[in-house]
Amino acid sequence: MTSDARNLTVATTGASGAIFLKQLLIALEQDARIGHVNFVASDSALRVMAEELRISGRSNLIKQLLGKASSKIELQNNDDIGANVASGSYPTDAMIILPCSVGTLARIANGIAAHLIERAADVCLKEARPVLLCVRETPLNKIHIRNMYRAADAGATIFPLIPALYNRPDSVEEIARQFAFRVLQHIGLPQRGAFQWKGPDEV
Repeated sequence: MTSDARNLTVATTGASGAIFLKQLLIALEQDARIGHVNFVASDSALRVMAEELRISGRSNLIKQLLGKASSKIELQNNDDIGANVASGSYPTDAMIILPCSVGTLARIANGIAAHLIERAADVCLKEARPVLLCVRETPLNKIHIRNMYRAADAGATIFPLIPALYNRPDSVEEIARQFAFRVLQHIGLPQRGAFQWKGPDEV
């Protein structure tokens, strides 16, 4: 790992959209600029992944998502409040929560950090590090909207899980892949193969 390799925290929570997480992790696994990824999945996220991706439990979770073992993506326990990413002294470059449930959003927005995901986000916010919350919910009530404002006011980026269709994707995987690429572009990691809009004649 080079000295300038990026160190990211990725979390996933109990909202629909596990395929977007899968494509994000695949992109990070393939990106030579990424040195290490601390990955945290809530119990609710595991249930969603079981329903949407037919993934069975926490055992070999990363291998199940990637289709192979990884030397750079490390699974952390959401109950381990003493994990490395729970400390501001640990050098995380950015945190992405994909998908981010409105319950997780609420806890982050209001400083409730009983589990590692919320604590890691709280640490990134207090250390002024990028936090992207890929919120997935519709319709939104006023509580959700207020919590998005509170989280944004604390320094988070609200990055709703809204895929683009103007590139005329030919599969659900491509829709998810291009969304993941947009997320990584936002933290300074542009991806080869990312669609760039140039005008209506391009597509």
